[in-house]
Amino acid sequence: MENLDENIMNNAAAERTLEIDDQYIINIDKFILLSIVSFGAYQVWWMYKAWRFFQQKERSDIMPAVRAILSLFFLIALFEKIQHLAKEKGYGFSYSPVVLFIGLLLANLLCYLPEPYWMLTMISVVFFFSPFEALNFAKRHSTDFVVIEQTKFSGRQIALIVVGTIWWALLLISVFLG
Repeated sequence: MENLDENIMNNAAAERTLEIDDQYIINIDKFILLSIVSFGAYQVWWMYKAWRFFQQKERSDIMPAVRAILSLFFLIALFEKIQHLAKEKGYGFSYSPVVLFIGLLLANLLCYLPEPYWMLTMISVVFFFSPFEALNFAKRHSTDFVVIEQTKFSGRQIALIVVGTIWWALLLISVFLG
């Protein structure tokens, strides 16, 4: 009897560790702002969170941080996973993961332009719009986990905005005042 109780407790603990974290989602305007003020670093954070979501959902042993950092090799697969999940949940729009990846790659290559034209690389955020919206749609239409729509900026996001704004101000001063 004691062995049976121990197995039940172990199974319950295992199920809790395999659950999907609460999913916080933001709107596209916040995503754009956070991406620009962070010089694109927020996009890497978003990719990490997306991979972490799929890791938990599929109970896989992928490493979300590695996939986010090495997004050059994993971004198409992430965009495909997002689109597939969104379609399962009734999403009516399609996008080409390969075209988005190529556009993102080309936008990031703009960083090699001379000052101040290298700042055009910030348009790279545009290539995240479709997957971002598709993932938000899929999460909103899922019942396997809790979805929390974040209407206000979190403390970390506010700190990112403050620090990013200071960096942008210093950068623009140095570019335009020489």
